[in-house]
Amino acid sequence: MAWKFVGGAAALLTILLGGLAVATNGEPDRSVALADYRRPTTIPFPEDNAYQAAKAELGRSLFFEPILSRDGERTCATCHIPGQDWTDSNPRARRSDGGVMDFRTPTLLNVAWTDTIYGWDGKFIGLETVARTPLTAPGNMNMPPEEMVRRLSADPKYVAAFKTAFPEPAPDGNPVTEARIEQALATFQRLIVSGRAPFDRWVEGDARAVDASAKRGFDLFNGKANCAACHSGWNFTDGSFHDVGVAKDGAIGRGRFFPTSTALRHAFKTPTLRNVARRPPYMHNGSLATLSEVVDLYDRGGIDRPSRSRDIRPLHLSAREKADLIAFMESLNDDGADGPAYRPIGPVPPLP
Repeated sequence: MAWKFVGGAAALLTILLGGLAVATNGEPDRSVALADYRRPTTIPFPEDNAYQAAKAELGRSLFFEPILSRDGERTCATCHIPGQDWTDSNPRARRSDGGVMDFRTPTLLNVAWTDTIYGWDGKFIGLETVARTPLTAPGNMNMPPEEMVRRLSADPKYVAAFKTAFPEPAPDGNPVTEARIEQALATFQRLIVSGRAPFDRWVEGDARAVDASAKRGFDLFNGKANCAACHSGWNFTDGSFHDVGVAKDGAIGRGRFFPTSTALRHAFKTPTLRNVARRPPYMHNGSLATLSEVVDLYDRGGIDRPSRSRDIRPLHLSAREKADLIAFMESLNDDGADGPAYRPIGPVPPLP
């Protein structure tokens, strides 16, 4: 881990102690490491689906619209519940026929910063296409695209909303199209952003925003525990796929699409750690109920096999080190001071 040495009469004097720059108050100078986690100031939108307030508002209406499901009982929010950090509390998502799906419902927090590949196994290319499968899947909303378009086209309020959001003429004269439904939903979802957390205030210079345990946990996260190898950047994910030694019973993850790859067998997408302490259960299949179980998994190194990530290995953490890691992850919870976990819809708003 890199440490910055600070000097000058206006700064705290530092001394070398154990190879780290340490201030006279005994605190190591973590400024260089913390800088890698600074929140962005704007939300990125793609050129081919640029932000527009009317489009985002339409997407919000569609997200909570039950007529997009065949039986009129499910919406996107059935699984992606705003009050539960845009996921749910089930180990695996519930199907409309009473069964369960293969994976846990992923949170929609900060999807604007996800690279072009979405889903636990990366089966979705581009956020605009993500909604297509749950909308049409028999076990989910079970809605044929042509029926979805017909239902929305029969509602004058939706026809007017589509005309406002997409002022360019539609090829067949109907402003409601499957592609525009997907674009509106994606625009709204990019506004779902985690709020400022105590950790962010620490990054910005408030040394009292997190306690000593969380600070030690941050050091472990970036050092001995090596969590930052995958959970990197302000959103605490590299957007990639890794076998962390938890998948079993035929769950091959990203290897489904790359059957000859050893590294991608049992590999699943690295999730964001924002608000993570509020989002149990954990892992792609919801198999771990608590953060303590997650830390224990990484401490023992998971299942040792050829596909296991090179960054996963036994850590030999002490009880205090495990508690410190959890304290750090708890500091990533936003405190609700910024209101709901999505940005207001209007001119593209700066992030607080």
